[in-house]
Amino acid sequence: MCPGRQNCETKRDQARKLVKDLESRGEDAFSAFLEGLRVTGQQNLLELLQKTAPRVHFHPGKSTEAGYPLIQPHPLSPDEGVKGPEVRPRRDSIQYYKMDARPCGLCLIINNVEFEPKTELSIRKGSNVDCDKLEKRFKSLNFVVEVRTNLKQRQIKSELSALSRKDHSIYDCCVVVILSHGTEVSHNRFPGAVFGVDGNHVSVQEITNYLNGQNCPSLQGKPKIFFIQACGGGEKDIGFEVSPDEAKPSIGGDGDQTDAIPISSSSESLSTSDEIDARATLPTPSDILVSYSTFPGYVSWRATVSGSWYVEVLDNILKKHAATLDLTTMLTLVNDEVSQNSAKGLYKQMPGSFNFLRKHVYFQTSE
Repeated sequence: MCPGRQNCETKRDQARKLVKDLESRGEDAFSAFLEGLRVTGQQNLLELLQKTAPRVHFHPGKSTEAGYPLIQPHPLSPDEGVKGPEVRPRRDSIQYYKMDARPCGLCLIINNVEFEPKTELSIRKGSNVDCDKLEKRFKSLNFVVEVRTNLKQRQIKSELSALSRKDHSIYDCCVVVILSHGTEVSHNRFPGAVFGVDGNHVSVQEITNYLNGQNCPSLQGKPKIFFIQACGGGEKDIGFEVSPDEAKPSIGGDGDQTDAIPISSSSESLSTSDEIDARATLPTPSDILVSYSTFPGYVSWRATVSGSWYVEVLDNILKKHAATLDLTTMLTLVNDEVSQNSAKGLYKQMPGSFNFLRKHVYFQTSE
């Protein structure tokens, strides 16, 4: 009888787990791993793994020019799951959310373009471009996308309430995108509010509450992601001077507009200020991430032809990196790229996120 029987069994279990993980990457990957053990003189482990997985053929000497084994990701068929980085697990774990449901989840896009005359809010030219880009992008990420256009405050709430009542048990994620004018409101969790076309607003805090664990049980423990393209306040950021090494080309133009709503009656702020909400202690609403197009307190810029800076960059980053990077890393890239732009050769914009996710989010990508 093994004196440390429990420890012996644990080691065997760990070996089997390692074998299964390597097998999921293909026979060549496992063979290359065994070659690595041989090259580094770990003969005992090599023999143990060969006994554990005798059906795997070992090809000694198969290595890279540098002398180390080359491990290639196992190609997936359409039925096997999502394509992504070779280290990405397919199951829920302490590090990654499960994101392999097909479809992955529901995506609601609310696109407010034309506002009632009494509101004195300008037409959001270029917003339809943003909407089309994100609709196509999230469909490519295997979401079921629904688009709603020019909603009043009560209609925004109605759509969010309907989304919260849906059964999300077969999905792994939920995404909400709101494209509108914004304003400043009092809050104790998430800053900001977005306007309905009737001039009445819905706070971001209330928007997120519709999908929290209490109000939408079938999304408990699953990532709820919100993208808000609206101004965060009335201030215009002129930035600060940086060294030549930090400077990058900007793409902003003289005709760029903001998604702001006035916070005063002055003519200067009338069409150029969206608003930030108050600052308070943040509780921890788990599994929620809110990505804002701009830092609280500042305007968010939008080109009338190509759409908003934030959405244009977000779409490009998702296109380039969704197969290999997690969401928060991609949003950092969005922050960096948008920060390089300048409106009218002067004004800057800085996106940001309120992140209460517990794990990494990797989107599905097309084969």
